[in-house]
Amino acid sequence: MRERNEMMDRIAELVAARAEDAWERGARCRTEDPVLFFGPNRFEPKRERLAREARAKAVCAGCPALEACREHAIAEGELYGVWGGLGEADRRTLVAREQRPMPRSA
Repeated sequence: MRERNEMMDRIAELVAARAEDAWERGARCRTEDPVLFFGPNRFEPKRERLAREARAKAVCAGCPALEACREHAIAEGELYGVWGGLGEADRRTLVAREQRPMPRSA
């Protein structure tokens, strides 16, 4: 009986994990070249990087998984690439803003 309960618990965990990642299956980036979102494996001049990130963000803009992807990137602390329409600097700024204490009223 105990083994059966452990097995059922494990199955429930797997089902929950798949449901949490279901957004990935509908993401528009799945049909794009990953280099668009993560950059080339070489030095990339700033002008090229900004243009590439703008193209990646345009893909994200029409994606049904945008919010879930963004939440994943922030929750997991993704350091690199465009996730949920946010680049690396965008996410750092957003996280820093959320961590700032609220100003006191006078």
